[in-house]
Amino acid sequence: MQNKVTLVLQKGSHDKRDDLVGFLKAVSSASVMIQFEERDLGTIARSPITFTLKSNDEFSGIYFSGIPGGHEFNSLILAILQCGGADLKLDGMLQKIIKKISDVINFQVFVSLSCQNCPDVVQTLNKFAILNKNISVETIDGGLFQDLVSERGIQGVPSVYLNDERFLTGRVDVAKIIEQLQVQYPDLGNHDIDSLPMQDVTVIGGGPAGISAAIYSARKGLKVTLVAEKMGGQVAETLGIENMISVSSTTGAELTKSMQNHLKDYHVSVKEHQKVIRINKADVKEIELFSGEIIQSRSIIIATGANWKELNIPGEKENLGNGVAYCPHCDGPFFKNKDVVVVGGGNSGVEAALDLSSIVNSTTIIEFLPDLKADQILVDQAKTRKNINILCGIECKEIHAINGKVSSISYIDRETKQGKILKTDGVFVQIGLVPNSHFLNGIVALNEYGEIIIDDRGRTSEGGIFACGDATNVPYKQISISMGEGAKAAIAAAEFLQTHSVNQ
Repeated sequence: MQNKVTLVLQKGSHDKRDDLVGFLKAVSSASVMIQFEERDLGTIARSPITFTLKSNDEFSGIYFSGIPGGHEFNSLILAILQCGGADLKLDGMLQKIIKKISDVINFQVFVSLSCQNCPDVVQTLNKFAILNKNISVETIDGGLFQDLVSERGIQGVPSVYLNDERFLTGRVDVAKIIEQLQVQYPDLGNHDIDSLPMQDVTVIGGGPAGISAAIYSARKGLKVTLVAEKMGGQVAETLGIENMISVSSTTGAELTKSMQNHLKDYHVSVKEHQKVIRINKADVKEIELFSGEIIQSRSIIIATGANWKELNIPGEKENLGNGVAYCPHCDGPFFKNKDVVVVGGGNSGVEAALDLSSIVNSTTIIEFLPDLKADQILVDQAKTRKNINILCGIECKEIHAINGKVSSISYIDRETKQGKILKTDGVFVQIGLVPNSHFLNGIVALNEYGEIIIDDRGRTSEGGIFACGDATNVPYKQISISMGEGAKAAIAAAEFLQTHSVNQ
């Protein structure tokens, strides 16, 4: 830390205030560079359990209402380090965009301390506040402000408000936040662009396949850039991993960190939190990012992975965050002692039902096929839980809401053809993944599922463009398979570059 940071707590009384005071004093005792004080913050404080950070006696614009324990403890520590001068680790182009915001904007982020996706949003917005004095961010522990949560009808986290208006709900990354900001502030487009020199290989995607491809390409002595909306991809959101050969047990967060550390051993230009909006498939390929930057490259390896598949029925998108959710670990606590539905009878669906069964009153698994598709060991566990019901051969038709909250789901029994309505307080969608290939229409050939069609060397229908991982038509979407496919695509790209020259 280069600068002293002060944790400033609002004065007053609250039944949780003594706990917060002890917590903040413990944090401040960790370093002489961290101090603690209590003072009247005036109208900028929500309650006596609101505190803020000062750096060199200047308020940072970062506020916490509640005790940032659980997953949010990391958010507090990072905020302290970054206010103290630590690197924000945010792409330079994106920093320029954020610094351009001239309006005064206030973010409020409602979180659950058990939510593993919430810290990503909190930490991103905290960086924005550090970069731009016009931006403030308040992280609110929904468990301690139940009245406010009820008043706003919040049923999912993270739930982000911008100047008291709902801005975003659910898991979002830096690219999505900035993209949404650009909708409201169109003049944020970047006009001061620093271009990279011509690249040999540009890898699009930061999951196991993409990182593997980047490492193998760099080992060939090639100029490599990796563009990713989020490092780790789906792996970063996976809790337990027990099928990585030679690693008995790990977590998605640990594996993501290990992959990133390995990547740092090589000279790879990393463009994190960046989104590709266009590819020009000429001899010299051009990759345009949403920040306005254009990367010229002799070859491309696409490793964009997949994302949660949606039901695409009425009421799904309309009730996202108000009873419709995709992450049982994040949003499950909001449905304590309530009745919920899990749509999907594969491993992810049954695992979600098992996790939720310890929190909710009842869970009903709804599966389209005649039988559950999950591993038998999971099915057996589900059948032993008294509060888990299983309905197979079901087609979901519509999610209904009353007063802005999910109240029921209507479906058709595929065997009897009868339509029925099931009362529920929440719907967790767990029906698998869809490849992130929407930006590739007209660029490379896709199959009926939107997967990139590749051959046994990762070659697509377009010369010089390769693909690997979950975005492709390779069967069995597994981490170890993605890593191998990434290595294969990199070797194939290197062979291509040896035999093909381009006009620069």
